[in-house]
Amino acid sequence: MCLRLIPSRAAVMAVAAAALASAVALLAGVPSAWVSVAAGVLAAAGLAWALADLWHTRRSWARAPLRLERRLPQALAIGVPRELVLNLVNTATLGWRGSVFDELDGTLDFDGLPRTFRLPGRRRIELRYRVTPRRRGRVRFGGTQLRLRSRGGSFEWLHLLGEPQLLHVYPNFAAVARYAWLAGDRRLSQIGIKTYAQRGEGTDFKQLADYQSGDPVRHIDWKATLRHGRPIVRQFQDERDQCVLFLLDCGRRMRADEGATSADGGHFDQALNALMLLTHVALKEGDEVGALSFGHAPGQQRRFAPRKGAATLNAMMARLYDIEPGTDHSDYLEAARGVMRLQRKRALVIMLTNFRDEDAAELAPALKLMRTRHLVLVASLRERVLREIAGQPLGVAERAVEVAGAHWFEQARRDAFRRVTGQDALSVDVEPRDLPVALVNRYHAVKRSRLL
Repeated sequence: MCLRLIPSRAAVMAVAAAALASAVALLAGVPSAWVSVAAGVLAAAGLAWALADLWHTRRSWARAPLRLERRLPQALAIGVPRELVLNLVNTATLGWRGSVFDELDGTLDFDGLPRTFRLPGRRRIELRYRVTPRRRGRVRFGGTQLRLRSRGGSFEWLHLLGEPQLLHVYPNFAAVARYAWLAGDRRLSQIGIKTYAQRGEGTDFKQLADYQSGDPVRHIDWKATLRHGRPIVRQFQDERDQCVLFLLDCGRRMRADEGATSADGGHFDQALNALMLLTHVALKEGDEVGALSFGHAPGQQRRFAPRKGAATLNAMMARLYDIEPGTDHSDYLEAARGVMRLQRKRALVIMLTNFRDEDAAELAPALKLMRTRHLVLVASLRERVLREIAGQPLGVAERAVEVAGAHWFEQARRDAFRRVTGQDALSVDVEPRDLPVALVNRYHAVKRSRLL
């Protein structure tokens, strides 16, 4: 426990008032000896009061100190506000007055601190405030600072209660939750998802069901129809037990950040959001999902071996939640060699990167190598600011230069991307906010076309 004393506002006002009274008395012609005696008496009385107040306050605290109970969630999500609760419990008969402030990690935005309180005897109060994480990884909650008013009001007593705690900040699962909700109601078109698994499609048998108008006659199961006395059809689903492997670029290009205008964080955070959403979709389809990062400093690569099952998404996020892009150059060819060495089974390899036209000479041979065994989808993130600059009204000559430069840069980038991907209809070059929906649509296209 940490203890510090500071004069209260009332004490400072009292000293200021005594000094002013002494100055007025001297200006009024009162002998300085009388003023000195009076000031000395007041100072001695104030000191005695303060000492008695200190003794009484410390004695009260020693008998029954306040107890702090801080309730934290198991984890936080980047960009998602969360309400936290502080409980203060007073077991003594006398009450306390003061304020409270929680020591928070510097990457957390907060609202509702400090909080003033008045806690009667034999009572407990609940204080709430909100935090919003702005960075993934681990965040530290320090102690809780209490600033208590002494019994006599002559000073304020600072305490530090509680133990430090660590929490994990994960990517935002809102896209996954929204997809699951809309998928249950067949309303995925509201978020731009063009296709979803439909009854009767695919080649793997799924189940028997009652015949409905529009079902193909060739899918009728005649033995089951005779047995049940009503038309029964076989339903099929897309092929399962396929593999989706994410190749996540962690090089310096992925450090791009749109700033405060993006509630979902920087480009890398939004790439992780898209990765989570497609992982959820692929697992629901019965496929196995894995991930491999590249572009790190030596020894910092992350690998998540492909697997399936309901726990896979949480396990993958536990592996990737604190990963951050570095300052190194991304070696596409070395990443492709890693995929070929580690992933023997044919897979849909989804490369999440930030492409530039100068990367064409390195990315082209990497794609050629991986496509000898795998189906490769390049998902490149495009900066929103380019669209905004290109869309400016041409009011002045300087702005015309900016607009022309943005159009030229974007056209050069688009042409290089088409050359590298070989006019591949699966690959995408979109702004980060559009990436989740684009990936899900491409994944469904692959499943429908049976390209794997």
